[in-house]
Amino acid sequence: MHELKIPKERVACLIGKKGVTKKMIERRTKTRLVVSEEGDVEIEGDGYGEYVCETIVKAVGRGFNPNVALELLKDNYGLQIINVKDYSGDSKKKLIRLRSRLIGSKGKARKVVERLTRCHVSVYGKTVTILGELEYLPVATKGILKLLNGSEHGSTYAFIEREMGKVRG
Repeated sequence: MHELKIPKERVACLIGKKGVTKKMIERRTKTRLVVSEEGDVEIEGDGYGEYVCETIVKAVGRGFNPNVALELLKDNYGLQIINVKDYSGDSKKKLIRLRSRLIGSKGKARKVVERLTRCHVSVYGKTVTILGELEYLPVATKGILKLLNGSEHGSTYAFIEREMGKVRG
């Protein structure tokens, strides 16, 4: 059995209307989920099913739509969580500034990274989470890290385009 915690405000999203989302995740991963109102989640099932279900629950907890999170059922998909506080330290102002850099004006920066890498990006709380195909995930992660370290958006996008060209061959 695995146990993890998700933010309270993401519990309703994980459960879905009348428990539909929770049941779908349980059925697709062959697991059983017990979710408390406080965000405590228990997962019971076989080893692999538990692992995949835990990854899906983490994705929903980090801000992804459950339908996007279910892409993690595919063998070639993965999840990368980056703690923005590792780059902002204890400064709340710096955390807000870094989150803003990652999202961009009207969400443009996040959308560009998603389009270039074919990955989904969620900036939620003190984390940025990337969900995508395993071959593209490292490129998206490096791009996000460049932005967190202060690289200009334009040079970061050019870097991502170069790296994606190498990955695609």
